[in-house]
Amino acid sequence: MAHTGDEPLSNRERSELDELRHRVGALESAARPEAARHHRLRFTGSVLLILFAALLSLLSVVAVWANSIVRDTDRYVATVGPLASDPDVQKAVTNRVTNVVLAQIDVDALVKQLQDTVSEKGVPPRAAQLVDSLNGPITSGLKQLVSGTVERVVSTSAFETVWVEGNRKVHSAVDKALTGEGGGAVSLKNDQVAIDVAPLVAQVKERLVSAGLGVAAKIPDVHTDFVVVQSKDIGKIKTYMRVLEIMGSWLPVIALLVAAAGVYTAFNRRYALIGAALAVFAAMLFLGITLTVFRDVYLDHLPSGASPAAAGAVYDALVRFLRAGVRALGAVALITALGAFLSGPSRVAVFVRKGCRGSIGALRDVAESGGLRLGALGRFVHRFKRWIGAAILVVAAIVLFTWSYPTTMVVVWITVIVLVGFAIREFLDTGSAPPPDSAAGAAAR
Repeated sequence: MAHTGDEPLSNRERSELDELRHRVGALESAARPEAARHHRLRFTGSVLLILFAALLSLLSVVAVWANSIVRDTDRYVATVGPLASDPDVQKAVTNRVTNVVLAQIDVDALVKQLQDTVSEKGVPPRAAQLVDSLNGPITSGLKQLVSGTVERVVSTSAFETVWVEGNRKVHSAVDKALTGEGGGAVSLKNDQVAIDVAPLVAQVKERLVSAGLGVAAKIPDVHTDFVVVQSKDIGKIKTYMRVLEIMGSWLPVIALLVAAAGVYTAFNRRYALIGAALAVFAAMLFLGITLTVFRDVYLDHLPSGASPAAAGAVYDALVRFLRAGVRALGAVALITALGAFLSGPSRVAVFVRKGCRGSIGALRDVAESGGLRLGALGRFVHRFKRWIGAAILVVAAIVLFTWSYPTTMVVVWITVIVLVGFAIREFLDTGSAPPPDSAAGAAAR
Protein backbone atom coordinates (compact mmCIF):
# COMPACT_ATOMS: atom_id res chain seq x y z
CA MET A 1 0.00 0.00 0.00
CA ALA A 2 1.41 3.39 -0.96
CA HIS A 3 1.97 5.95 1.70
CA THR A 4 -0.05 9.15 1.61
CA GLY A 5 1.43 12.55 2.32
CA ASP A 6 0.22 12.39 5.94
CA GLU A 7 1.64 8.94 6.78
CA PRO A 8 5.03 8.84 8.53
CA LEU A 9 8.02 7.24 6.79
CA SER A 10 9.43 3.99 8.06
CA ASN A 11 13.01 3.77 9.28
CA ARG A 12 14.04 1.92 6.10
CA GLU A 13 12.41 4.54 3.85
CA ARG A 14 13.92 7.35 5.84
CA SER A 15 17.37 5.78 5.53
CA GLU A 16 16.98 5.39 1.76
CA LEU A 17 15.81 9.00 1.45
CA ASP A 18 18.82 10.28 3.40
CA GLU A 19 21.16 8.20 1.23
CA LEU A 20 19.58 9.60 -1.93
CA ARG A 21 19.94 13.15 -0.66
CA HIS A 22 23.58 12.49 0.18
CA ARG A 23 24.29 11.14 -3.30
CA VAL A 24 22.53 14.07 -5.01
CA GLY A 25 24.48 16.53 -2.88
CA ALA A 26 27.74 14.80 -3.75
CA LEU A 27 26.94 14.89 -7.47
CA GLU A 28 26.00 18.56 -7.31
CA SER A 29 29.17 19.39 -5.39
CA ALA A 30 31.26 17.60 -8.00
CA ALA A 31 29.52 19.27 -10.95
CA ARG A 32 29.48 22.79 -9.52
CA PRO A 33 33.27 23.47 -9.69
CA GLU A 34 33.40 22.13 -13.25
CA ALA A 35 30.48 24.35 -14.31
CA ALA A 36 32.00 27.35 -12.54
CA ARG A 37 35.35 26.67 -14.21
CA HIS A 38 33.66 26.40 -17.60
CA HIS A 39 31.78 29.65 -16.95
CA ARG A 40 34.98 31.47 -16.00
CA LEU A 41 36.77 30.22 -19.10
CA ARG A 42 33.98 31.39 -21.38
CA PHE A 43 33.77 34.75 -19.63
CA THR A 44 37.53 35.27 -19.78
CA GLY A 45 37.69 34.23 -23.42
CA SER A 46 34.83 36.54 -24.34
CA VAL A 47 36.42 39.51 -22.56
CA LEU A 48 39.81 38.90 -24.19
CA LEU A 49 38.26 38.60 -27.65
CA ILE A 50 36.25 41.80 -27.17
CA LEU A 51 39.31 43.74 -25.96
CA PHE A 52 41.35 42.42 -28.89
CA ALA A 53 38.56 43.46 -31.28
CA ALA A 54 38.59 46.96 -29.78
CA LEU A 55 42.35 47.17 -30.38
CA LEU A 56 41.91 45.93 -33.94
CA SER A 57 39.17 48.50 -34.53
CA LEU A 58 41.60 51.25 -33.52
CA LEU A 59 44.23 49.92 -35.91
CA SER A 60 41.59 49.46 -38.62
CA VAL A 61 40.67 53.14 -38.63
CA VAL A 62 44.32 54.13 -38.95
CA ALA A 63 44.92 51.48 -41.62
CA VAL A 64 41.97 52.57 -43.75
CA TRP A 65 43.10 56.18 -43.48
CA ALA A 66 46.69 55.32 -44.45
CA ASN A 67 45.44 53.17 -47.31
CA SER A 68 43.25 55.98 -48.62
CA ILE A 69 46.03 58.56 -48.46
CA VAL A 70 48.35 56.33 -50.52
CA ARG A 71 45.96 54.80 -53.06
CA ASP A 72 43.11 57.26 -53.53
CA THR A 73 44.22 60.30 -55.53
CA ASP A 74 40.98 62.21 -54.96
CA ARG A 75 41.22 61.51 -51.25
CA TYR A 76 44.81 62.77 -51.13
CA VAL A 77 43.94 65.93 -53.08
CA ALA A 78 40.93 66.53 -50.83
CA THR A 79 43.31 66.22 -47.87
CA VAL A 80 46.08 68.59 -48.98
CA GLY A 81 44.11 70.83 -51.36
CA PRO A 82 42.68 73.19 -48.69
CA LEU A 83 46.21 73.95 -47.51
CA ALA A 84 46.67 76.27 -50.51
CA SER A 85 44.25 78.77 -48.96
CA ASP A 86 45.39 78.36 -45.37
CA PRO A 87 46.90 81.67 -44.14
CA ASP A 88 49.61 79.99 -42.07
CA VAL A 89 50.73 77.80 -44.96
CA GLN A 90 50.67 80.77 -47.34
CA LYS A 91 52.83 82.75 -44.94
CA ALA A 92 55.32 79.88 -44.60
CA VAL A 93 55.52 79.44 -48.39
CA THR A 94 55.96 83.20 -48.80
CA ASN A 95 58.87 83.27 -46.37
CA ARG A 96 60.49 80.22 -47.97
CA VAL A 97 60.27 81.53 -51.55
CA THR A 98 61.30 85.06 -50.49
CA ASN A 99 64.51 83.76 -48.90
CA VAL A 100 65.29 81.66 -51.96
CA VAL A 101 64.81 84.59 -54.36
CA LEU A 102 66.82 87.01 -52.23
CA ALA A 103 69.64 84.49 -52.03
CA GLN A 104 69.91 84.65 -55.83
CA ILE A 105 70.14 88.47 -55.96
CA ASP A 106 73.58 89.99 -55.33
CA VAL A 107 72.84 93.13 -53.33
CA ASP A 108 76.52 94.12 -53.22
CA ALA A 109 76.63 93.99 -57.02
CA LEU A 110 73.57 96.26 -57.16
CA VAL A 111 75.23 98.79 -54.85
CA LYS A 112 78.46 98.61 -56.86
CA GLN A 113 76.48 99.15 -60.06
CA LEU A 114 74.81 102.18 -58.49
CA GLN A 115 78.18 103.54 -57.34
CA ASP A 116 79.66 103.18 -60.83
CA THR A 117 76.66 104.98 -62.30
CA VAL A 118 77.03 107.81 -59.79
CA SER A 119 80.74 108.12 -60.57
CA GLU A 120 80.06 108.26 -64.29
CA LYS A 121 77.52 111.02 -63.77
CA GLY A 122 80.00 113.07 -61.76
CA VAL A 123 77.81 113.68 -58.73
CA PRO A 124 79.22 115.60 -55.74
CA PRO A 125 81.40 113.64 -53.25
CA ARG A 126 78.79 114.01 -50.48
CA ALA A 127 76.19 112.26 -52.69
CA ALA A 128 78.73 109.54 -53.54
CA GLN A 129 79.28 108.91 -49.81
CA LEU A 130 75.53 108.67 -49.33
CA VAL A 131 75.33 105.98 -52.03
CA ASP A 132 78.01 103.97 -50.20
CA SER A 133 75.70 103.69 -47.17
CA LEU A 134 72.70 102.41 -49.14
CA ASN A 135 73.52 98.71 -48.76
CA GLY A 136 71.16 98.24 -45.83
CA PRO A 137 68.18 100.20 -47.20
CA ILE A 138 68.51 98.50 -50.60
CA THR A 139 68.50 95.07 -48.93
CA SER A 140 65.42 96.01 -46.88
CA GLY A 141 63.63 97.43 -49.90
CA LEU A 142 64.42 94.37 -52.00
CA LYS A 143 63.12 92.07 -49.28
CA GLN A 144 59.92 94.08 -49.02
CA LEU A 145 59.49 94.09 -52.80
CA VAL A 146 60.13 90.37 -53.19
CA SER A 147 58.01 89.44 -50.17
CA GLY A 148 55.09 91.50 -51.43
CA THR A 149 55.37 89.97 -54.89
CA VAL A 150 55.51 86.43 -53.51
CA GLU A 151 52.57 87.13 -51.21
CA ARG A 152 50.47 88.33 -54.13
CA VAL A 153 51.34 85.23 -56.14
CA VAL A 154 50.54 82.89 -53.27
CA SER A 155 47.24 84.64 -52.52
CA THR A 156 45.84 84.25 -56.05
CA SER A 157 43.52 81.49 -57.19
CA ALA A 158 46.19 80.57 -59.71
CA PHE A 159 48.38 79.34 -56.86
CA GLU A 160 45.54 77.18 -55.54
CA THR A 161 45.14 75.67 -59.00
CA VAL A 162 48.88 75.02 -59.27
CA TRP A 163 48.92 73.55 -55.76
CA VAL A 164 45.99 71.18 -56.35
CA GLU A 165 47.01 70.09 -59.82
CA GLY A 166 50.60 69.68 -58.75
CA ASN A 167 49.60 67.44 -55.85
CA ARG A 168 47.31 65.45 -58.12
CA LYS A 169 50.12 64.86 -60.62
CA VAL A 170 52.64 63.82 -58.00
CA HIS A 171 50.28 61.66 -55.95
CA SER A 172 51.88 58.53 -57.36
CA ALA A 173 55.09 59.61 -55.62
CA VAL A 174 53.43 59.75 -52.19
CA ASP A 175 53.67 55.99 -51.95
CA LYS A 176 57.39 56.28 -52.69
CA ALA A 177 57.68 59.04 -50.12
CA LEU A 178 56.03 56.95 -47.43
CA THR A 179 58.11 53.88 -48.27
CA GLY A 180 61.35 55.80 -48.74
CA GLU A 181 61.75 54.74 -52.38
CA GLY A 182 62.30 56.88 -55.47
CA GLY A 183 62.30 60.64 -55.86
CA GLY A 184 60.18 63.03 -57.87
CA ALA A 185 58.32 66.13 -56.85
CA VAL A 186 57.48 64.53 -53.53
CA SER A 187 60.50 63.07 -51.80
CA LEU A 188 61.52 61.62 -48.48
CA LYS A 189 64.98 62.70 -47.45
CA ASN A 190 66.50 64.06 -44.30
CA ASP A 191 63.46 62.77 -42.38
CA GLN A 192 61.04 65.01 -44.25
CA VAL A 193 58.34 64.93 -46.92
CA ALA A 194 58.88 67.94 -49.19
CA ILE A 195 57.34 69.43 -52.34
CA ASP A 196 59.41 71.27 -54.94
CA VAL A 197 58.03 74.84 -55.34
CA ALA A 198 60.26 75.78 -58.29
CA PRO A 199 57.24 76.76 -60.46
CA LEU A 200 56.30 79.33 -57.83
CA VAL A 201 59.80 80.81 -57.90
CA ALA A 202 59.53 81.13 -61.70
CA GLN A 203 56.26 83.07 -61.39
CA VAL A 204 57.80 85.41 -58.83
CA LYS A 205 60.78 85.95 -61.12
CA GLU A 206 58.50 87.00 -64.00
CA ARG A 207 56.58 89.42 -61.78
CA LEU A 208 59.77 91.03 -60.43
CA VAL A 209 61.05 91.59 -63.96
CA SER A 210 57.67 93.07 -64.93
CA ALA A 211 57.91 95.38 -61.90
CA GLY A 212 61.18 96.83 -63.21
CA LEU A 213 63.74 94.77 -61.25
CA GLY A 214 65.83 93.75 -64.24
CA VAL A 215 68.40 91.92 -62.11
CA ALA A 216 65.73 89.32 -61.31
CA ALA A 217 65.99 88.07 -64.89
CA LYS A 218 69.38 86.60 -63.96
CA ILE A 219 67.85 84.38 -61.28
CA PRO A 220 68.52 80.78 -62.42
CA ASP A 221 66.01 77.94 -62.26
CA VAL A 222 65.97 77.12 -58.58
CA HIS A 223 64.61 73.87 -57.21
CA THR A 224 63.65 74.42 -53.63
CA ASP A 225 61.53 72.29 -51.29
CA PHE A 226 58.61 73.26 -49.10
CA VAL A 227 58.55 70.79 -46.24
CA VAL A 228 55.11 69.29 -45.64
CA VAL A 229 56.03 66.91 -42.81
CA GLN A 230 59.28 66.68 -40.89
CA SER A 231 60.17 64.50 -37.94
CA LYS A 232 63.22 62.61 -36.76
CA ASP A 233 61.00 59.53 -36.32
CA ILE A 234 59.57 59.63 -39.83
CA GLY A 235 61.73 56.65 -40.80
CA LYS A 236 59.87 54.53 -38.26
CA ILE A 237 56.51 56.10 -39.09
CA LYS A 238 56.82 55.32 -42.79
CA THR A 239 57.46 51.64 -41.96
CA TYR A 240 54.34 51.43 -39.79
CA MET A 241 52.33 53.30 -42.42
CA ARG A 242 53.44 50.83 -45.07
CA VAL A 243 52.35 47.88 -42.93
CA LEU A 244 48.98 49.47 -42.18
CA GLU A 245 48.54 50.35 -45.85
CA ILE A 246 48.99 46.68 -46.78
CA MET A 247 46.60 45.50 -44.05
CA GLY A 248 44.04 48.25 -44.58
CA SER A 249 41.62 46.06 -46.54
CA TRP A 250 41.63 43.18 -44.08
CA LEU A 251 41.85 44.65 -40.60
CA PRO A 252 38.21 45.89 -40.45
CA VAL A 253 36.93 42.43 -41.45
CA ILE A 254 39.20 40.71 -38.93
CA ALA A 255 38.13 43.12 -36.18
CA LEU A 256 34.45 42.46 -36.92
CA LEU A 257 34.95 38.67 -36.89
CA VAL A 258 36.87 38.79 -33.61
CA ALA A 259 34.14 40.93 -32.02
CA ALA A 260 31.48 38.52 -33.27
CA ALA A 261 33.42 35.61 -31.77
CA GLY A 262 33.64 37.42 -28.45
CA VAL A 263 29.90 38.05 -28.39
CA TYR A 264 29.11 34.46 -29.45
CA THR A 265 31.36 33.01 -26.74
CA ALA A 266 29.65 34.93 -23.92
CA PHE A 267 26.77 33.45 -21.88
CA ASN A 268 24.75 36.65 -22.09
CA ARG A 269 25.30 37.74 -25.65
CA ARG A 270 23.29 40.92 -25.38
CA TYR A 271 25.47 42.14 -22.52
CA ALA A 272 28.53 41.06 -24.49
CA LEU A 273 27.34 43.05 -27.50
CA ILE A 274 26.89 46.12 -25.31
CA GLY A 275 30.36 45.56 -23.84
CA ALA A 276 31.94 45.15 -27.27
CA ALA A 277 30.31 48.33 -28.56
CA LEU A 278 31.42 50.31 -25.53
CA ALA A 279 34.95 48.89 -25.84
CA VAL A 280 35.15 50.07 -29.46
CA PHE A 281 33.82 53.48 -28.42
CA ALA A 282 36.50 53.67 -25.70
CA ALA A 283 39.15 52.78 -28.30
CA MET A 284 37.93 55.57 -30.59
CA LEU A 285 37.93 58.01 -27.67
CA PHE A 286 41.50 56.99 -26.85
CA LEU A 287 42.58 57.42 -30.48
CA GLY A 288 40.97 60.87 -30.68
CA ILE A 289 42.77 61.99 -27.53
CA THR A 290 46.04 60.51 -28.82
CA LEU A 291 45.78 62.49 -32.06
CA THR A 292 45.34 65.71 -30.08
CA VAL A 293 48.25 64.96 -27.74
CA PHE A 294 50.52 63.85 -30.59
CA ARG A 295 49.85 67.15 -32.35
CA ASP A 296 51.38 69.07 -29.44
CA VAL A 297 54.30 66.63 -29.23
CA TYR A 298 54.95 66.94 -32.97
CA LEU A 299 54.92 70.73 -32.87
CA ASP A 300 57.24 70.78 -29.85
CA HIS A 301 59.84 68.76 -31.77
CA LEU A 302 59.91 70.81 -34.97
CA PRO A 303 63.36 71.78 -36.23
CA SER A 304 64.53 75.35 -35.74
CA GLY A 305 63.21 77.75 -38.34
CA ALA A 306 60.06 75.78 -39.06
CA SER A 307 56.69 77.51 -38.74
CA PRO A 308 54.63 75.92 -35.93
CA ALA A 309 51.43 77.49 -37.27
CA ALA A 310 51.97 76.05 -40.77
CA ALA A 311 53.03 72.69 -39.36
CA GLY A 312 49.88 72.61 -37.23
CA ALA A 313 47.72 73.40 -40.27
CA VAL A 314 49.38 70.62 -42.26
CA TYR A 315 48.92 68.15 -39.39
CA ASP A 316 45.25 69.06 -39.03
CA ALA A 317 44.70 68.63 -42.76
CA LEU A 318 46.42 65.25 -42.89
CA VAL A 319 44.45 63.78 -39.98
CA ARG A 320 41.14 65.45 -40.83
CA PHE A 321 39.68 62.33 -42.45
CA LEU A 322 41.20 60.14 -39.76
CA ARG A 323 39.34 62.12 -37.14
CA ALA A 324 36.17 61.85 -39.23
CA GLY A 325 36.58 58.06 -39.29
CA VAL A 326 37.14 57.98 -35.54
CA ARG A 327 33.95 59.95 -34.92
CA ALA A 328 31.96 57.80 -37.37
CA LEU A 329 33.02 54.49 -35.83
CA GLY A 330 32.47 55.90 -32.34
CA ALA A 331 28.92 56.86 -33.34
CA VAL A 332 28.28 53.36 -34.73
CA ALA A 333 29.52 51.84 -31.46
CA LEU A 334 27.31 54.06 -29.31
CA ILE A 335 24.23 53.43 -31.47
CA THR A 336 24.87 49.67 -31.35
CA ALA A 337 25.20 49.72 -27.56
CA LEU A 338 22.01 51.76 -27.23
CA GLY A 339 20.11 49.43 -29.57
CA ALA A 340 21.26 46.34 -27.67
CA PHE A 341 20.23 47.96 -24.37
CA LEU A 342 16.77 48.91 -25.62
CA SER A 343 16.17 45.34 -26.80
CA GLY A 344 16.68 44.03 -23.27
CA PRO A 345 14.32 43.36 -20.34
CA SER A 346 15.14 46.43 -18.25
CA ARG A 347 12.30 48.72 -17.18
CA VAL A 348 13.57 51.58 -19.28
CA ALA A 349 13.87 49.40 -22.38
CA VAL A 350 10.41 47.88 -21.88
CA PHE A 351 8.90 51.32 -21.28
CA VAL A 352 10.46 52.73 -24.46
CA ARG A 353 9.35 49.77 -26.57
CA LYS A 354 5.80 49.85 -25.21
CA GLY A 355 5.61 53.61 -25.75
CA CYS A 356 6.74 53.33 -29.38
CA ARG A 357 4.43 50.42 -30.11
CA GLY A 358 1.52 52.15 -28.46
CA SER A 359 2.04 55.34 -30.43
CA ILE A 360 2.40 53.50 -33.74
CA GLY A 361 -0.58 51.30 -32.90
CA ALA A 362 -2.72 54.35 -32.16
CA LEU A 363 -1.72 55.86 -35.50
CA ARG A 364 -2.61 52.60 -37.26
CA ASP A 365 -6.00 52.52 -35.55
CA VAL A 366 -6.73 56.06 -36.72
CA ALA A 367 -5.74 55.08 -40.27
CA GLU A 368 -7.92 51.96 -40.18
CA SER A 369 -10.88 53.93 -38.87
CA GLY A 370 -10.42 56.20 -41.87
CA GLY A 371 -10.78 53.28 -44.26
CA LEU A 372 -7.24 51.84 -44.52
CA ARG A 373 -7.29 48.03 -44.90
CA LEU A 374 -3.95 46.25 -44.69
CA GLY A 375 -5.39 42.75 -45.06
CA ALA A 376 -2.95 40.20 -46.42
CA LEU A 377 -0.04 42.65 -46.21
CA GLY A 378 -0.57 43.12 -42.48
CA ARG A 379 -0.74 39.36 -41.91
CA PHE A 380 2.40 38.82 -44.01
CA VAL A 381 4.35 41.43 -42.01
CA HIS A 382 3.15 39.89 -38.74
CA ARG A 383 4.22 36.40 -39.83
CA PHE A 384 7.70 37.43 -41.02
CA LYS A 385 8.22 40.34 -38.63
CA ARG A 386 11.56 39.16 -37.28
CA TRP A 387 12.92 38.34 -40.73
CA ILE A 388 11.93 41.79 -41.97
CA GLY A 389 13.72 43.41 -39.03
CA ALA A 390 16.82 41.31 -39.68
CA ALA A 391 16.73 42.28 -43.36
CA ILE A 392 16.57 45.99 -42.45
CA LEU A 393 19.62 45.64 -40.21
CA VAL A 394 21.56 43.61 -42.80
CA VAL A 395 20.88 46.16 -45.55
CA ALA A 396 21.93 49.02 -43.25
CA ALA A 397 25.15 47.16 -42.35
CA ILE A 398 25.94 46.51 -46.02
CA VAL A 399 25.39 50.17 -46.91
CA LEU A 400 27.58 51.30 -44.02
CA PHE A 401 30.45 48.90 -44.75
CA THR A 402 30.43 49.54 -48.50
CA TRP A 403 30.35 53.32 -48.10
CA SER A 404 33.75 54.61 -49.18
CA TYR A 405 34.39 57.01 -46.30
CA PRO A 406 31.42 57.19 -43.93
CA THR A 407 31.16 60.24 -41.71
CA THR A 408 29.19 60.81 -38.53
CA MET A 409 26.32 62.31 -40.52
CA VAL A 410 26.23 59.22 -42.75
CA VAL A 411 25.94 57.05 -39.63
CA VAL A 412 23.20 59.26 -38.20
CA TRP A 413 21.16 59.22 -41.42
CA ILE A 414 21.49 55.44 -41.78
CA THR A 415 20.27 55.11 -38.19
CA VAL A 416 17.30 57.38 -38.89
CA ILE A 417 16.38 55.33 -41.97
CA VAL A 418 16.62 52.11 -39.94
CA LEU A 419 14.32 53.54 -37.27
CA VAL A 420 11.85 54.63 -39.96
CA GLY A 421 11.98 51.11 -41.42
CA PHE A 422 11.18 49.55 -38.05
CA ALA A 423 8.37 52.06 -37.51
CA ILE A 424 6.85 51.16 -40.89
CA ARG A 425 7.16 47.46 -40.02
CA GLU A 426 5.34 48.04 -36.74
CA PHE A 427 2.64 50.09 -38.49
CA LEU A 428 1.99 47.35 -41.06
CA ASP A 429 1.87 44.61 -38.42
CA THR A 430 -1.87 44.12 -37.85
CA GLY A 431 -1.33 40.94 -35.85
CA SER A 432 -3.31 37.70 -36.14
CA ALA A 433 -6.58 39.22 -34.89
CA PRO A 434 -9.55 39.11 -37.32
CA PRO A 435 -10.57 42.27 -39.16
CA PRO A 436 -12.81 44.72 -37.24
CA ASP A 437 -15.89 43.84 -39.34
CA SER A 438 -15.53 40.11 -38.66
CA ALA A 439 -15.04 40.72 -34.96
CA ALA A 440 -18.16 42.89 -34.83
CA GLY A 441 -20.20 40.22 -36.67
CA ALA A 442 -19.02 37.52 -34.30
CA ALA A 443 -19.96 39.68 -31.32
CA ALA A 444 -23.44 40.24 -32.77
CA ARG A 445 -23.96 36.49 -33.21
